[in-house]
Amino acid sequence: MQVLTRIAAALERLSPAPLQAPDWSLADAYVWHAEGPGLTPVPRVSRVEIDLLKGIDRVRDLLVENTHRFAEGLPANNTLLWGARGMGKSSLVKAAHAEVNLGRAQPIVLIEIHREDIATLPALLRLLREAAPRQFVVFCDDLSFEATDQSYKSLKAVLDGGIEGRPSNVVFYATSNRRHLLPRDMMENERSTAINPHEAVEEKVSLSDRFGLWLGFHNCSQDDFLAMCAGYAAHYGLPDGDALKAAAIEWTATRGSRSGRVAWQFIQDYAGRHGVKLA
Repeated sequence: MQVLTRIAAALERLSPAPLQAPDWSLADAYVWHAEGPGLTPVPRVSRVEIDLLKGIDRVRDLLVENTHRFAEGLPANNTLLWGARGMGKSSLVKAAHAEVNLGRAQPIVLIEIHREDIATLPALLRLLREAAPRQFVVFCDDLSFEATDQSYKSLKAVLDGGIEGRPSNVVFYATSNRRHLLPRDMMENERSTAINPHEAVEEKVSLSDRFGLWLGFHNCSQDDFLAMCAGYAAHYGLPDGDALKAAAIEWTATRGSRSGRVAWQFIQDYAGRHGVKLA
């Protein structure tokens, strides 16, 4: 009996501790750690004010409207923000969350799950289901899958198709450079080797179909880029006008691209040269 007791005690120490819901009053944003300790509060989210996101007015309004409906307990869609890099996909998710929470007595909670932890999403959703009526936006940045990765199949069932279904108090937002989340060569290989090429491709693209709202982000024009820079300059009290435009155009020439991220990098350099701190 003593040996069995010691074995039982050892197994209990090795077994993972049961997941515990955090104190939701600590913050309105958390990060999910699959290996423990579970959900970690984020007291201050790294975000850009929504008014500073230029050139994406249409997708901004659609995401804010979808999030507002969710916050009011109305039907809302899982959302995929896809397209050009650096155009504010993840920034928009965080900004929309802050915008919708303004003045709310019980804010909705933003939870970030890392791409490598997607396989543990069902465990996270079970925890959040028990936290109703609190509402949660589960956010995965840069979601995509490679040819050898099969975890996308479990994600399909979690989002739509499993017998449990997505909890009514949870909506899933993801950003990706790929519209269908899977590399094109992966789908083409399936098409060339499958007995029924059409069915093979359908199986691959059915993951992105689980997102009811698709928001596309495209490379910005020079006018949009200059508007981004001017918006940042006005917000932080930086010198504006022809000097700013000339410096911004020169900056894009050295980078070979225009995007919201490049505009912010330029503003950091421009502010540094003018001795202005960015709060």
